[in-house]
Amino acid sequence: MYQYDQYDQKLVDERVEQYRDQTKRFLAGDISEEEFLPLRLQNGLYVQRLAPMLRIAVPYGLMSSNQVRKIAHISRKFDKGYVHFTTRQNIQLNWPLLEEVPDILAELATVEMHAIQTSGNCIRNTTTDQFAGVANDEIEDPRPWCEIIRQWSTIHPEFAFLPRKFKIAVCGSEEDRAAFLLHDIGIQLVKNDQGETGFHIYAGGGLGRTPVIASSIREFLPKEHLLTYLDAILRVYNRYGNRDNKYKARIKILVRAWTPAVFAERVEAEWLHIKDGPATLNGHEIERVKGFFSLPDYQTVDIAAVDTEVQALAAEHKGFSRWLDRNVTEQKQTGYACVTLSLKPAGVAPGDVTDKQLDIIA
Repeated sequence: MYQYDQYDQKLVDERVEQYRDQTKRFLAGDISEEEFLPLRLQNGLYVQRLAPMLRIAVPYGLMSSNQVRKIAHISRKFDKGYVHFTTRQNIQLNWPLLEEVPDILAELATVEMHAIQTSGNCIRNTTTDQFAGVANDEIEDPRPWCEIIRQWSTIHPEFAFLPRKFKIAVCGSEEDRAAFLLHDIGIQLVKNDQGETGFHIYAGGGLGRTPVIASSIREFLPKEHLLTYLDAILRVYNRYGNRDNKYKARIKILVRAWTPAVFAERVEAEWLHIKDGPATLNGHEIERVKGFFSLPDYQTVDIAAVDTEVQALAAEHKGFSRWLDRNVTEQKQTGYACVTLSLKPAGVAPGDVTDKQLDIIA
């Protein structure tokens, strides 16, 4: 998985201290609630009816065991001993004390995590397929592209105050496990007639009070142009999105009002000004990021022996047999499988996990 360099760590550490000072001034009455609102939202903090809620980013849903243990520790020390996993690969603490949030952010920074841009009208956490990197039907691992988008979008000065929140998903397979068609921008890895890998770009999807399936606006985009094309889409939306009515401010409303064809024309016209500009990706940068997502040292497995043992257990235990059918998925690395842990047990809010369960998972 991606490892922070000195610049990543410095950015996150400085953001923590900046927010600590902002919180201190707010609690002292030096800045108003209205002034504090955008500051806390930029750091993932909502103030709801009963308690604050802190949303923590999990870029493209990938966590290390060390990070999972840290989340368990934070939930014990600063919350009520559980966290909530969202449908967009974030983690929420539902009972933090406002004055302790800077300390929580400082703890997160020690394991290369943060809450930057998990709320507010900005580019949110980029998500992907939960099986990314091991799915046997993917054209290419989408995680490096999510990381490239993460680095481009984090504290992007031009897109910090968009008309409304903005969500991007990347899918590496034909099956839409990333739900990219329900995002403001959906990106699907595809191959063209020449066998080259690029992106099919969709825009204008979303759920909420007006559910909309995203529309295709470009069938094939070469890899090197990903960021400049995203820049073009965001610039058109930032300029023409509705800022007067938040219920009509999402990009899906703009795409529907203009029609996908007209929206695509506006994007292409904007793109002409920045195509091949400084944000154009070169092969070296793409390979540098891909280098962080190398596969672990998979050991050779006696598949026949494992299958025999597993099938014997399944025949003996019906519960295990059902779990095997529903929660285990074959992956492209021979002899290995993906295991899905359900977060929807009976009698518990879907998505909630206790600190003890997190420690076991880690």
